[in-house]
Amino acid sequence: MSENEIARIVVNSALKVHRKLGPGLLESTYEKCLIHELNKFDLVVESQKKIPIVYDELFIDAAYKLDLLINSKVIIELKATEYFHNVHFAQLLTYLKLTDCKLGLLINFNVTLIREGIKRVANGKIE
Repeated sequence: MSENEIARIVVNSALKVHRKLGPGLLESTYEKCLIHELNKFDLVVESQKKIPIVYDELFIDAAYKLDLLINSKVIIELKATEYFHNVHFAQLLTYLKLTDCKLGLLINFNVTLIREGIKRVANGKIE
């Protein structure tokens, strides 16, 4: 399954979750519900995936955690905040760089319309 096919499933699933729950809940609640929806598509969903990094000769185990990694191809960074901050985009760009993944989705559930809360990040650019 391609990154774009995975992204389409994730966006549709996020839309379904947001329609049922609306804004204002904890990020962890949306994460669990989104995982539930994604599991219906037989995707490999890794939640809070710990990723090590190597800096110079220093190995740092579990240096950061991805909210969701789908099929080892697409990173999903979840938020439940008033609005996106530049650091959210920087964080996702860094995760993509460190994992060699090509596509990430930044999803903020604390919005009136979920399409306003979904940003696609690919090839080092926010789309």
